Amino acid sequence: MTESSIPPRPAAFSYPGHGSNARIGIAICHGFTGSPLSVLPWAEHLASQGFAVSVPLLPGHGTDWRQLALSSWRGWQGTFEAAYLELAARTDECFVAGLSMGGAIALLTASRHPVAGVSVVNPGLSFYDRRVRVIGVLKYFQHTTLPIQEEQPTAPATQDGDYSRTPLAAVHQLKKLFGAAIRGLPRVTAPVQVFKSRADAVVPPTSLVLLTRRLGPRLAEVVDLPASGHVATLDVDAPEIFARSSAFFLQHASHNAASHNIRSETT
Repeated sequence: MTESSIPPRPAAFSYPGHGSNARIGIAICHGFTGSPLSVLPWAEHLASQGFAVSVPLLPGHGTDWRQLALSSWRGWQGTFEAAYLELAARTDECFVAGLSMGGAIALLTASRHPVAGVSVVNPGLSFYDRRVRVIGVLKYFQHTTLPIQEEQPTAPATQDGDYSRTPLAAVHQLKKLFGAAIRGLPRVTAPVQVFKSRADAVVPPTSLVLLTRRLGPRLAEVVDLPASGHVATLDVDAPEIFARSSAFFLQHASHNAASHNIRSETT
């Protein structure tokens, strides 16, 4: 194996920004058992547009399922929130974004801080498997399960570590995270953009139903992804995600800046 053919290792991604968009920050969160590699093309595209970008590596991720079993949803949320706050401190407007579980974390962060906007791809707030209702007990009798597999995935696989098993203790933490994110939705005041794949074997349609009901007019846009699976940021519709999210960030950053200028002129 040559040096150029060695796949990239999971690691946090950060870009300081350049040009006229450098004062606009975007913190992106990856998903459950994933790593920044799953959203790296999205982050790199935004960086190429001049945005300041931060993608942290969450605890228990980028290593193996044994480490994931020892992590908690508060650790995942705290790591992302710290990255958001650091980015927000050095930019004028800061957005949050995420894929799958990362969407739930982005929404929870938006319920706790004055983010400029939220852009999420196949955000997870619910489960297909009804056994999750008793996961708090089941985890003591069955420690791991096989990960969810899409029948014909069209996105390339990333080398995120050994997640050949999914620890049920971590699934229990995921359930707690979803609950916290759902409870926080009424406190989200920023506009929310959602990208949803038609063929998503991981996140059920009920997640989008929850967002529609609980966000109301704050749900600014729902973009249909007709040709992608769950990890749409690496799939056929990725260019649509990149272009539409970039436009969303610019639109709402400009709106916030204009509102700020009006307030300044009238005081």
